[in-house]
Amino acid sequence: MATYPELGLFIGGKWRKAKKEMPVINPATEEELGRLPCASQSDLQDAIDAAEAGMQTWSRTAPRERADTILRAAGLMRDRQEEIAQAITAEHGKPLAQARLEVIRGVEFFEWDAGEAMRMYGRVIPAGRGSKLSVHHHPVGVVAAFSPWNFPMSQPARKIAGALASGCSIVLKAAEETPAGAIHIVRAFEDAGLPPGVLNLVFGVPSEISEFMIPQPSVGLVALTGSTVVGRHLTALAARHDTRALMELGGHAPVIVCEDTDVEKAALSGAIRKMRNAGQVCTSPTRFFIHERIFDRFVETFVKRASETVVGNGIHEGVEMGPTANERRIPVLTALVEDAVSKGAILRIGGARRGTVGYFFQPTVLTNVPPEAAIMQEEPFGPIAVLNPVANLDDAIAAANSVPYGLAGYGFTNRADYIDRMIDDVQVGNLSINTLEASLPETPFGGIKSSGYGREGGAEGLDNYLTIKNVWHSAQIT
Repeated sequence: MATYPELGLFIGGKWRKAKKEMPVINPATEEELGRLPCASQSDLQDAIDAAEAGMQTWSRTAPRERADTILRAAGLMRDRQEEIAQAITAEHGKPLAQARLEVIRGVEFFEWDAGEAMRMYGRVIPAGRGSKLSVHHHPVGVVAAFSPWNFPMSQPARKIAGALASGCSIVLKAAEETPAGAIHIVRAFEDAGLPPGVLNLVFGVPSEISEFMIPQPSVGLVALTGSTVVGRHLTALAARHDTRALMELGGHAPVIVCEDTDVEKAALSGAIRKMRNAGQVCTSPTRFFIHERIFDRFVETFVKRASETVVGNGIHEGVEMGPTANERRIPVLTALVEDAVSKGAILRIGGARRGTVGYFFQPTVLTNVPPEAAIMQEEPFGPIAVLNPVANLDDAIAAANSVPYGLAGYGFTNRADYIDRMIDDVQVGNLSINTLEASLPETPFGGIKSSGYGREGGAEGLDNYLTIKNVWHSAQIT
């Protein structure tokens, strides 16, 4: 296996250690991979100071030059795909094939936003003779960004790409449990010649870092991918200082399976995608609402394929699902299953920890789960699927919308009228029909309701990182 990277803080263009450290654990073997330095308040102040200085340089750099730097770094990440993927699998546990795809997905975010850097157009507004009206975009300021552990490379990539393409500097607090993806991104930008202070990387106690960084006057945007609970806390903290917030928060994705679909293909697709990343995906398909006429066939195919999922250490060939990322997930998932069964749900497969070494949880399928079960309202963030029958599309849409979340939703149908109904009535920010892929770099991604606000990706992806200035130039003093 490739060498796990040396861990450090990156501040003002230089790597540094810290007095306080924490271990990074391989979730498949429970072995220590390395020691991660935790930023002190002095380190955080240095990071803010460096970002303020970096902002002065980067915001005045021509968009073409910014794009060229981003593309050089992206090219280096493509070249280092295997090294980065090996590190991700070691610290997160996901199968190596999935880690490789994650690296490319992260690179594509950089490549897309590099192009968008050259398309941040303003506009000229028609005006009367003697006046010129124009609209200009400017970088919002230093970005304080927070990325989660479930996608160690592609999630930091979203935040860094948006900030750098827009001309902002950034201080990123990446996940302490899975730091290698962010480390490799920073290394690539360092080698690509990014000016010092434009990109800074810190780790440590999350609450201490957020409470220090968000009140800083130079911070113009707080960007988080994380849980709804954390998102609300950071939003409130940002609001106290009139700081803009970009929040991509939790989900609990519904899947509506209509009676006209190809039952076997839809069930196989659902069973495979549900176990991807051990279900630790904010867009993971979890609540399946299946027309009662095809319910039994769907369940039979789904359960069979889910039970065949190859579970193990992600570094081994053929493994489809690795461990959960940390030991904390096991009791949470177990409790959700036990609660559902106690309320009348049928446990078809799984439902418990797998083995004694590593943080593995069995692929799990519950059917006929009553609405009062906790898992119908709480995102499991693990390899648990809920399969329930519904009488018609109206009931399916009502069930899909019955949670406070609205990040991703899915539907399987070939009927145009059903598709129109879902587009109009399913309350999500991202709706996919006949595919369980929720987003691409060129499409805007984000949620509604308690799943957050703002968008990353697509033509809308840089809007959060920019301010708008209207200019009225009168030829004469009036």
